[in-house]
Amino acid sequence: MLFTTRSTRATAEAAAGASESLPEWNLADLYPGTDSPQLKSDLARAATEVAQFGKDYRGRLAEMATGADASVALGKALARYEALQDLLGRLMSFAGLLYSGDTTDPARAKFYGDVQEKVTNASAQLLFFQLELNRLDDETLMAAAGKEPLLRWRPWLEDIRKEKPYELEDKLEELFHEKYISGAAAWNRLFDETIASLRFKVGGEELAIEPVLNLMQDPNEAKRKEAALAIGATLKANQRVFSLITNTLAKDKEISDRWRGFEDVADSRHLSNRVEREVVEALAKAVEDAHPRLSHRYYRLKAKWFGKDALDYWDRSAPLPATPSKLYTWPEARAIVLGAYKGFAPRMAQIAGDFFDKKWIDAPVRPGKAPGAFSHPTVPSAHPYVLLNFQGKTRDVMTLAHELGHGVHQVLAARQGALMAPTPLTLAETASVFGEMLTFRALLAQATDKNQRRALLASKVEDMINTVVRQMAFYAFERKVHTERRNGELTADQICDLWMSVQAESLGPSIRLGPGYECFWAYIPHFIHSPFYVYAYAFGDCLVNSLYGVYQKAHEGFAERYFALLEAGGAKPYNELLKPFGLDARDPAFWNIGLEMIEGLIAELEAMEEA
Repeated sequence: MLFTTRSTRATAEAAAGASESLPEWNLADLYPGTDSPQLKSDLARAATEVAQFGKDYRGRLAEMATGADASVALGKALARYEALQDLLGRLMSFAGLLYSGDTTDPARAKFYGDVQEKVTNASAQLLFFQLELNRLDDETLMAAAGKEPLLRWRPWLEDIRKEKPYELEDKLEELFHEKYISGAAAWNRLFDETIASLRFKVGGEELAIEPVLNLMQDPNEAKRKEAALAIGATLKANQRVFSLITNTLAKDKEISDRWRGFEDVADSRHLSNRVEREVVEALAKAVEDAHPRLSHRYYRLKAKWFGKDALDYWDRSAPLPATPSKLYTWPEARAIVLGAYKGFAPRMAQIAGDFFDKKWIDAPVRPGKAPGAFSHPTVPSAHPYVLLNFQGKTRDVMTLAHELGHGVHQVLAARQGALMAPTPLTLAETASVFGEMLTFRALLAQATDKNQRRALLASKVEDMINTVVRQMAFYAFERKVHTERRNGELTADQICDLWMSVQAESLGPSIRLGPGYECFWAYIPHFIHSPFYVYAYAFGDCLVNSLYGVYQKAHEGFAERYFALLEAGGAKPYNELLKPFGLDARDPAFWNIGLEMIEGLIAELEAMEEA
């Protein structure tokens, strides 16, 4: 949390050393361009091969599974199916990444929409394959999967059986799949383009969402307040659109859940995460019970630092008073993160280094660019890409470490192939949060000044509170929205009231939630793109805190076990992957291990005050 008071544009340029020195990704590893012959050829090939696949296998899997060469026949079919998934994934990844670079460009938006439609039409013709596999008798299928070449995909076959109780007949599955483009996907796109086009009036300038959110962390309280009020005013002026999007998507999900037979509003997410509902409920309860020891306690301390009884909501992420001011250049950020990774394992730094050397990162803030940050895995035949909005703050360095952690994980898991490389959200944040922790510890070890050390500790505590307490409050908010939506459409004011209820309880009495904040739910993309995704952050943070505790106690052999966990991708369940570390997330006491680490950092800050 170290930066100086400057205009947004100057901040971004100073952070980079020069604005043009920030890297932009090279998507040519996927396709040279939107009009490239290779892309046109792959689109045509996808349509042809998908149609042929259906002719060769639709309605034949039961017969193949009982034949003399069942393992060979089904293995050949699965190899073709996986290759098609890789091809379709490459096409969609290119279109999505190009679009995220400027969501306000009509040409990119049209290209994205056209490719999405073609890929959806193609993938709809492949739905029968998993459905037919899941209708096979367990004993028959697993007998075939006990031998090569089908043995390679046995973990995937066992995994998809978990979805069997919620699958519908073929035609209904195809209808749900095809309607996605004109349904949820269209509303997602409307949200993205609306957020990207919004402008917030601050200091005589009209700023996009990322720069104005950045001002919420400015050392100048007047600027923070102006930015916060501008966010609230602009979101309120557009809340009719955001309320309509939220209501429509919640209803769309309720229809899907009802047809598939999911009981709880979040059960479909739990299934996709391959985690039991009671595990998530235990996490939610543990975090809620810890509010007084974590967020309430920390913000009370922060208010004291500011000489106030309570902080206004625009002060929640403010830098601490009397702390050293620093902006990190891009080369500095690179050196810090790679150095921290190398200190853990040279292999980790080597993989992360490719992202810099091979132009797999897009870092500058640009008009129309997707806000936030992500690491897109693309497909195993290619490599991941990282998107950032780098402005030189300590948090931006941590975000770089976070997304590169995802990238390393995705590179390592790619060896599992297109079907088993994707990691459930229960483990998807493992490498990212671990990378953040390594980077934080490296920065902390270099800090000699007491104020600088306090600022780093406070920054980490705030990040962990945001990751654990705030994300679980988001989860509680989503539960309320989706539950209430089942009783009828929600007004914007009702959604705002639900938001304020969970925020007040989670942040505590030392944060004053004034007018304007009630609309802040509207800009958070996870609610739109991935309902109930947010608990994965808390899951990952607590899990990594426990993992890091194991690492601190015994370095010997830890890196090898850690890389084995990452390389597994989605081929093994989370509880099996955690066994080598002596951890069991199904034990309710497990979550307190991670929460106690946050509590310990807060205690260290309190001790610094008393010293």
